[in-house]
Amino acid sequence: MTIARVDRRAPRSPARPREAGTPVPADGSALRRHRRRRSRLTALAFLAPLALYLAAFYVYPLYRNLDLSLRDYTVRSFVAGDAPFSGLDNFRTVLDDPTFGPAMRHTMIFTFVSIAFQYAAGLALAVFFNRHFRLAGTLRALFLIPWLLPLIVSASTWSWMLNSESGVVNYALHTVGVAPVNWLNSPHWALTSVIIANIWIGIPFNLVILYSGLQNIPGELYEAASLDGASAWQQFRRITFPLLRPVSAITLLLGLVYTLKVFDLIWIMTKGGPSDASSTLATWSYQLGFGSLLPKFGPGAAVGNILILIALVFGLLYIRVQKRQEA
Repeated sequence: MTIARVDRRAPRSPARPREAGTPVPADGSALRRHRRRRSRLTALAFLAPLALYLAAFYVYPLYRNLDLSLRDYTVRSFVAGDAPFSGLDNFRTVLDDPTFGPAMRHTMIFTFVSIAFQYAAGLALAVFFNRHFRLAGTLRALFLIPWLLPLIVSASTWSWMLNSESGVVNYALHTVGVAPVNWLNSPHWALTSVIIANIWIGIPFNLVILYSGLQNIPGELYEAASLDGASAWQQFRRITFPLLRPVSAITLLLGLVYTLKVFDLIWIMTKGGPSDASSTLATWSYQLGFGSLLPKFGPGAAVGNILILIALVFGLLYIRVQKRQEA
């Protein structure tokens, strides 16, 4: 006996004829691909101005600086563009130069002493202003003035203040019975003078960054520590300083990169002298490339690349330390 199979599916309604001008519905996967493509094109359109800016003002100058350091450029070949390839000869010339050792030492002293005092003073001021007392905002704004002033103005002001004959610093020392100091003209004090000026300029930057980091620390932690009898120093050592570690790391890294390349402050105040007593890699690179009638473009560019390499090494160390802390 044969059993007839009953089709329980609902009968299809007859297809309605498509009206003229009605678009055909697109396939779902094709529509998703179209949206992804449009999203990528939009993202590229927003990134294009930034990419062009980085290529024009960072990538190309770095390439040209590297090319300068690997060729034997003279004034004629610099204009004509036919300098012969010399490999690492410019770097050997720089490393064998008797100025390299003192310039490297001055750069390290200038950088690390400036960063240490800038960070310590900025952190102390950030903790002080975090108490939210009356006129705290006004005083904090006044501390930003050194950071907002053009660097040429700050350097010229410090040059006047530290002048050996008419400077206000020596006048203040004279009033308390201290002999005047040749701040800018003495080989023993020239580097100290530019360090003092650089510390004064960099404190506001550390204050702003560290103060913003303090705002992200929950106040309940301090309240709980107070209830447990913790002193102000214990709260700073156990709460403030550990929780500020990520902000402190980026502050120190940015300060390091900025201080390594400081040129205008030193050049305006001492021009790297006297007798190269305050010369750094940045000022020496400028002197080689532009400081004489017969510029040494190749060695000057080589010194600049050494500075870039030092900053890159510290940047990679910072990234490695951050990954270890996040792990």
